[in-house]
Parts: sequence; structure tokens; C-alpha cells
Amino acid sequence: MTTEAVPQSQPNQQSLSTSAARNLATTTKTVPQMLGITPRYLLRALPWVDLEAGVYRVNRRRGFILGDGLVSTYVDGAGATRVIAEDLRELAFLSQVDSPVLAALASGFVEREVAPGEPIVDAGAPADQLHIIAFGRAEKRATGAYGSDALLAVLGEGDFFDAAAWAGGTATTYRVTAVTTCTVLSLDRRVLVELADREPSLRARLTEFTAGQAPTDPEHPIDLHSGHSGEPYLPETFVDYDESPREYELSIAQTVLKVHTRVADIYNSDIDQVQAQLRLTVEALRERQEWEMLNHPEYGLLNNVAATQRVRTRKGAPTPDDLDELLARVWKQPAFFLAHPRAIAAFGRECTRRGVPPQIVELFGSPFLTWRGVPLLPSDKLDLKGSANSAPGTTNILLMRVGEERQGVVGLRPAKVPDEVEPGLAVRPMGVDRQAITSYLVTGYFSTAALVDDAIAVLQNVEVSNYHDYS
Repeated sequence: MTTEAVPQSQPNQQSLSTSAARNLATTTKTVPQMLGITPRYLLRALPWVDLEAGVYRVNRRRGFILGDGLVSTYVDGAGATRVIAEDLRELAFLSQVDSPVLAALASGFVEREVAPGEPIVDAGAPADQLHIIAFGRAEKRATGAYGSDALLAVLGEGDFFDAAAWAGGTATTYRVTAVTTCTVLSLDRRVLVELADREPSLRARLTEFTAGQAPTDPEHPIDLHSGHSGEPYLPETFVDYDESPREYELSIAQTVLKVHTRVADIYNSDIDQVQAQLRLTVEALRERQEWEMLNHPEYGLLNNVAATQRVRTRKGAPTPDDLDELLARVWKQPAFFLAHPRAIAAFGRECTRRGVPPQIVELFGSPFLTWRGVPLLPSDKLDLKGSANSAPGTTNILLMRVGEERQGVVGLRPAKVPDEVEPGLAVRPMGVDRQAITSYLVTGYFSTAALVDDAIAVLQNVEVSNYHDYS
């Protein structure tokens, strides 16, 4: 006969063990956690406009149509770099010419490689060629008023120079030197002149441009008279409005959440399973919303920065000089910078190297670096894959003014939607199907708009991998 062994307590045990007591205890547990949740500072820092209708119209004073200020290129099947003909409309006097004329000009560009440190254009040389940088980075420099070397601009992919001197056949007033290896496409002025002789429309545009009759102000002028005395006749004027103002329709993000009734009925203590599922779904939708507001090809802020508001880094890493250049573009009441966390860290390293540590300010319960008193808010939606004319492996830094009253950047959302659980976000029960699964339609409506061009600027091609040895 076999006798079953009886578990024996530890010889010195005087009380119930924790492992045994745990069977009678209620575990203290957290709600489900999610790695992808971020603070979403852009959504928190933007002023929001509640729309009674689904469309937001930005009425502006009438202006002149401008492009992105860049001439795009591509590499053909033979490995040669070519100009996209239609992008030559970025040159003011070519904006209205026919496509065959543009194609003829595009076919005349000649490709060449320029090594770092070599000149592309010398100051004072006749502007007998139009140059387009297809790849690389160059610096435009001139001699300052007191004989110093002045940096006028950092040029990169798509930048061209000098259209005015090339069209008029005058001398170049600055020099352009390659900082990195550059692929440059050049078009001889002779091609332009010969084509203008055959095409009257091109000749007319060219004559108008060289005579200074082309508009230089981005908006139609308002005639005024000031500083006068006596009784002169005052100018008569009116403010013209844009006849086709831009309209922003609310965008949408949706998903259908499914929860089995068995789970909702008997596995609901002490955390509500439906609410836990909805909470994480809403968090994911809000993360997508912030990404779309920055990167969407139509209304995303990165893709709606005017050509004059784009700045390239001088050396790659974000320096105080680069952020100062952004502040010079958005100088009317700037609100905040928005940057990838690694870009903010790279900026901090450059400040440390220069011995100018940024001041710290507390917002939303957290400390933030500032520059010139303007906080740098982090967002991982400004990724490191390259976007908005930045190269792969780099990122962008945005600076913006916000609010309708300041003609800044605003977020858009509906004033009210049925079954709303948060502003602009609704959760609508869809019923139970024949498999006992309850469905919930989760919908978010949103968009964003920059009311005028100088409300936002971007620092492009920001490198985040530059480190310094302080030993």
C-alpha cells in the first residue's frame, strides 16, 4: 500500500507564506501601457479653431502666385542628371511661357562636378550661365560693406542662381563656392537668347523682367502718400482680395474597434475592458493625427512652408546661428520651435561646445530647452528619414507663430460631432454582430493651417550625429 506524501511546512515557518497568501489577495495592476504614446506637444501647444462647418477658408490680400522656389532634377536611365522642364517656371520670367519652350531650355543644361572648396561662380564674372545645384551644398558669399567676408545664403538641392543677372547679361555680385561635392547643371545664356529670338512670347517676358516691370512684392500694392505738406492730390486705392482663397477641409482618421461580448461581460473587473481598449485606440489615433498635421502632402505643415521661409543648416548640425536664422524669418511673436528629440540633443551639444548653454523653462509640467527665450518642443513625428526637401538621414526643425489673432498657425477641428468623447473625436457604437462581437467606430476630424507665409519657417537638412570630444 502506497502512502501519499503530505506537504510539510518549513521547520521554522511561523506564519502564512506570501506565495500562499497571494492566492487570496487581489493583485494591484495597471491599466494597459503603450510604448507609442508621446506627449504630443504640437496638439497641446496649438490654438484650435472650432469649425461650425467642415471647411476653413483663409481669406488673404491678393498676391502673386509663387512656387516652392526650387528647380527639381532627376537621373535618367543613362545615369545623367536632367532638369524637370516644368520646374523652370520657378524663374519669374518663365512662369507663363509654353511647355515646348521650357523643354528646349531644359535640354540645354550641361552637367558638371565641383569638388569641395572649388568656386562655382566668381564675383564680378559675367553671368553667362544659369546654375542649378542638383546635389550637394554650397555657400553664397560676398564682400561686406567694411571688407569682411559675408555669408549670404547656404544653397542646396534645387537652388538656382543667378536668374536676374543671367536674364539681363550683367555681372554676378557674389561668389558661390562648393562646401561638399556638388553636381551642378548649367545653361548657357546663348541658348536663352537664341530661343527668345524665335519665340516672341519668351522675348516679351524677358524684356519685361529685365526692365524691372515684373512685380517684386508678394502682394498687390496699396497706394499711399506720406511725409507731404500742403494740399497735394492723394492717391486713390483699394485693397484687393484673393479671388480664389485656399480652403482647408477637415481631414479624418478612423478605425473600427471590436470587443467580444464575453470579454466585456465577465472579464471586466476591476478594469473596464471596453474603456481600456478605447483608451489605447484613441491614443493611437491622436498619434496619427499629429503625424498627419506635420507630414500630410496637402495640409501638413512641413509641406506648406513658403520658399522664402526655408533655411538650410550651415554645417549640418543645428547651431545657434541656424536657429537665429529661423528667428529672423519668424520674427513676429514666435511661439515655439518643434524638433525631433535627437535634433534638440544635437543643438544642446553645439551650445555646449560654444559655451552658451540654453536656458530652461517649464511648460506642461516638464523642463524644455529654449533659445532666445523660445522653447524647443520635442516631437518624434519629425522623423529622421528626410522630408520636405531634406535629405535622407536628416530631419527638420520648425519655428512657428500661432493663433488666429496673430495670423499664425492654427489647428482645425469641428465644433461638435455626435457621440463626441473628446474635442473633434467621436466613438459611435455600431451594435453586436452574429458572432457576439461589439463594434465601435472611432473617428477623429482635424486639420491645420498657416494663415500667412511668415507664420512658419523650417530648418532643413539637420544632422543629428555630430559629436564633440571635450577631453
